[in-house]
Amino acid sequence: MSWIADPAFAPDRPFGPHTLPYGVFSAGNEGFRAIGVRVGDSVLDVSALAAAGALPYADLLSGGSLDPFLAAGRLQWTAVREALLDLVAHPTRPRDAALYPLDDVRLHLPFTVADYVDFYSSRYHAENVGRIFRPDGDPLLPNWTHLPVGYHGRAGTVVVSGTSVMRPCGQSRPTEPGAPPAFGPSARLDIEAEVGFVCGGPVRSCVPADKVAEHVFGVVLLNDWSARDIQAWEYQPLGPFLGKSFATSVSAWITPLDALAAARVPNPEPPHELLPYLRTAEPWGLDLSLTVEWNGTVVSRPPFRLMSFSCAQQLAHLTVNGATVRPGDLFGSGTVSGPEREQRGCFLELSWGGREPITLDDGSARTFLEDRDTVVITATAPGPGGTLVGLGEVTGRVLPARLPG
Repeated sequence: MSWIADPAFAPDRPFGPHTLPYGVFSAGNEGFRAIGVRVGDSVLDVSALAAAGALPYADLLSGGSLDPFLAAGRLQWTAVREALLDLVAHPTRPRDAALYPLDDVRLHLPFTVADYVDFYSSRYHAENVGRIFRPDGDPLLPNWTHLPVGYHGRAGTVVVSGTSVMRPCGQSRPTEPGAPPAFGPSARLDIEAEVGFVCGGPVRSCVPADKVAEHVFGVVLLNDWSARDIQAWEYQPLGPFLGKSFATSVSAWITPLDALAAARVPNPEPPHELLPYLRTAEPWGLDLSLTVEWNGTVVSRPPFRLMSFSCAQQLAHLTVNGATVRPGDLFGSGTVSGPEREQRGCFLELSWGGREPITLDDGSARTFLEDRDTVVITATAPGPGGTLVGLGEVTGRVLPARLPG
């Protein structure tokens, strides 16, 4: 019997006693930020407990950011988590424990994003996009099954869940042959339902795939907002740029990698043997079930277990050329999609390039996002002994564009 009486803090609820995701919050009018863990629908002040001696490594947990904790490494991550698991399971409330209702706190981006990389690792998504954009060609390019395709994004435009996103402006294809490109607000604003991996530990390059746990601290949900009309005009030959760089939303809560041990599964078998640096001795796929809501209507349930490349393979590929991984690095899985229509993780796929509108519960029809639309992405995973593990939601609302000048 835990001293935490929150009814949402139960083993069969997403934020029960096994999940304990980390975040940064402020309460009241003071504006002072502290590290916390989510327990049900409440926040437990970790910084205060550490300062009182109830948790180890108080120096890593005292500030208003997870940056020092991320840099510390696996030994410290495991020690603090084990202490928290014991503390929340105890029947007696610790003397210095402070609980705040979620509705009474403000959540912040919990770490400083160092670098941001986004991958493209769902075969179903890649094939769907290929069929939409290249209907007369092979939906997959020749390299796709050999390596985790990715691109570098903008760390400075990663925002915490709940931050509104302004509709971007940019160039799009000419409306007729020989005409100049069009310019204005994106008319095909989209989302990408993804899983993000937050890195920490030592700075390293050429990381072996089986060393992923030394460098991945935890998991967030990620929405890589995408302006499809801007993207379609600019992406050849160098790939995504302004169509992606305007905003990427991430959860306010980082679910520790350790919390997902029971959710680890093998990735689908590749169609051929991968190069040695992409092979792993243990499975690093994750059995995560995502849900996408558009203005309150559930429009998709993407299954993460079907991703072709794992976080271990993505990290190995990211660093194999000598590039480093460092604390605060963030990499996204790429859009999560499955074989069924209701498992597609972006609106480009769901509407099949805008040709098949989606009807929401209020009766309205959508192909791409309109101003003031809201998107919420949630996810759960199986925990040990039949428990449930949750990932913090990522939500965002579209604001009208602001034209330059």
